[in-house]
Amino acid sequence: MARIDAAYNYFMTTYGDNIGSRYESHKKSELRDTYNRIVKTNKDSPLYKIKDAEDIGQFAIDIKEHANSMALSVSNLSSSGDDISAILEKRIAASSNPDSVDVMYVGDNDSPAEGFSIEIDSLAKPQVNTGNFLASEGHDFEEGQYSFDLDIRNHSYEFQFNVNKGENNLTVQNKIVRLLNTSDVGLSATLLSNESSNSKAIQITSKATGISEEETSLFNISSTISWRELNTLGIDNITQPAGNSSFKLNGTAHESLSNTFTVNKTFELMLKAPSSEPVQIGLMNDTEALSKGVNQLLDSYNGMIDIGLKYNGAHQNRTLFNEISSIAKGQADSLASVGITSDALGHLQLDKDVLSDVINSNDRNDAFSALNNLKNSISKAATKASINPMAYVDKAVVEYKNPGKSLAAPYATSQYSGMMVNYGL
Repeated sequence: MARIDAAYNYFMTTYGDNIGSRYESHKKSELRDTYNRIVKTNKDSPLYKIKDAEDIGQFAIDIKEHANSMALSVSNLSSSGDDISAILEKRIAASSNPDSVDVMYVGDNDSPAEGFSIEIDSLAKPQVNTGNFLASEGHDFEEGQYSFDLDIRNHSYEFQFNVNKGENNLTVQNKIVRLLNTSDVGLSATLLSNESSNSKAIQITSKATGISEEETSLFNISSTISWRELNTLGIDNITQPAGNSSFKLNGTAHESLSNTFTVNKTFELMLKAPSSEPVQIGLMNDTEALSKGVNQLLDSYNGMIDIGLKYNGAHQNRTLFNEISSIAKGQADSLASVGITSDALGHLQLDKDVLSDVINSNDRNDAFSALNNLKNSISKAATKASINPMAYVDKAVVEYKNPGKSLAAPYATSQYSGMMVNYGL
């Protein structure tokens, strides 16, 4: 279990912040297709044991996440249709400083879309309550049943928790953190650590940001029955009041409860950081939007090449690298004609000027054919790697399925399709 926990911890710390792209939502038919692919993979996959190496789980996660990155870049280029040329007819918003303000076009192609400037003074903030640091091995709570009241956005909740005989402070704090996180009331709780004193404190953060003129706080915690225990925990103490975002649109001051809002029903803005100078928001020109999408596709492809090189160096296994690099090698001539070339390691790079010239020439149709072939090849490779990343790792086959009479094994449908791990063998 320790090694499985390490793999999942690696996933959350390395890729957790990337979860939530708008292209990660899927139709029922797409989810059904993915499920059927997983079942088929498990049905045909032999039973095997992975070799005893610390980095196998991390490698499998790297494959899945980079395959997901490739799939998202394909979805981005396909959002206007299966043919990449459709992207030239789509309006795509642009920000002169994406690190400060990200933007997405949400209007229709017929509505006017005038650009503007925005200056960000401050971001919208959530409310944060931070409790008292309590000695983890201490016993500040007597055996019994306790409760506290939570008022949040015109809703009131009562939370109850038990303290059993002999339970220390850390056990009680963990109970309250789990209670808040599983209640789905718009709050997120975590434990802060003070290593020098071996103590921890509960920190509670609202998922909402900003505060209206009629409000004094986003949430309030109180108790008349268990006031002593609440004072001991200190979770009613507001350490960061909620705040609105403050910004100027074309020099005019505005505020918003959130860091995400729509301007003129055409541009959806996502504020990320205060800006030292005005950020220009507008529409990309046709070739700029195409170049950006192709560069994202190549970046995701290069990421998978890097994973193949990394595993080749650690385990002398070239399966992944050979399979991914063969895509560009097989299409080298057609890709060169649109400005895409490879280096000695197999990474692809785009010459935007060459792409722009060929898109505006008589060879336009051949150019889009080359780009579509690359996109489709990357899409197929991404699907294969995502469904069964364990196809690329070192493993020992224990038993093959009975030919012609194989059955689906639902219990094997996991993040690593077909994988069976037994470190006791």
